[in-house]
Amino acid sequence: MAIEQPATRPANPRFSSGPCAKPPIHDLAKLSDAPLGRSHRAAVGKAKLLAAIQETRDILGVPADYKIGIVPASDTGAFEMAMWSLLGERPAQMVAWESFGAGWVTDVVKQLKIDATTHTADYGKIVDMGALNYDSDVCFTWNGTTSGVRMPNGDAIPADRKGLTLCDATSAAFAMDLPWDKLDVTTFSWQKVLGGEAAHGMLILSPRAVERLENYTPAWPLPKIFRLTKGGKLIEGIFKGETINTPSMLAVEDYLFALDWARSVGGLKGLIARADANTAAITTFVENNDWIDFLATDPATRSNTSVCLKFTDDRITDGPAFAKAIAKRLADENAALDVGAYRDAPAGLRIWCGATVETADIEAMLPWLAYAFDQEING
Repeated sequence: MAIEQPATRPANPRFSSGPCAKPPIHDLAKLSDAPLGRSHRAAVGKAKLLAAIQETRDILGVPADYKIGIVPASDTGAFEMAMWSLLGERPAQMVAWESFGAGWVTDVVKQLKIDATTHTADYGKIVDMGALNYDSDVCFTWNGTTSGVRMPNGDAIPADRKGLTLCDATSAAFAMDLPWDKLDVTTFSWQKVLGGEAAHGMLILSPRAVERLENYTPAWPLPKIFRLTKGGKLIEGIFKGETINTPSMLAVEDYLFALDWARSVGGLKGLIARADANTAAITTFVENNDWIDFLATDPATRSNTSVCLKFTDDRITDGPAFAKAIAKRLADENAALDVGAYRDAPAGLRIWCGATVETADIEAMLPWLAYAFDQEING
């Protein structure tokens, strides 16, 4: 029996995995306190930037002796800065189970040419983190934004490791409980779980990472935009809001608004609960429909933010074309925008379930997914 077109649509059909949906109460008028036309080095600009750092620390529970800095070029810039500044002192273990992790492998192996061992897993699976050599530096993503696979916890990372752990946590921060004692470098951007604007990255350094920076000089030259030390000492100003280059004060204000909203919904625990509720709604849908499944093969490693799905119906002869048709139909109906799988990932859908998405909108979107599937498979 054909499925009838649903009667209602999501109030907000934005399910993009970056930039992600703004907080539900977002309003441009709420950004009126942004010091536009003022220098970011003026007292008002420095105060805003320092507040962003302090609020980030408080909500995420970052230890007091860890450094937090706002850096250029989003999560990519933050992670590149960390790799180019810290790696090379010892061998590296490069871990990849999706496209962004694979990009870091390319940088280390082909650009920096560091002595590195690469560990990979297919989309939907994860590398055995317990099998790595932590006497080396280890680079990995906590949550695979393009695969929907995440670290279940940090138990495999030894407390007495000799190397540093460099973690790309861009779609995990504010939605997953990160074990700070197991992470020496952590990076993310504002545009993911809190729905902030793009172009700004966050760099969090443990005392061990700071010690490396102050006692090791890479063999390659560093551009100004990557330099974290001067005269063998950490540039402390970067971690007090004195950014390397000029930030957008409008984007900073937007991030401060998002942090304030995060606190209003219960801080980190509330944000995690919202993401979990969104993912639970999709889990119920998948369990009730045999033509769709999670790309992640192990429930323990399924992401609660970037939820990746695959179509499993035997009648589908061209997987990529079918998935694109579903995504297009959902967009044309204004039921779900930007939910196609990442270009390097297996064919399917990627639905953002981070905390800024309302569970009611996920629940309103899913009947449209069933309707779109019915229309395409029978068309």
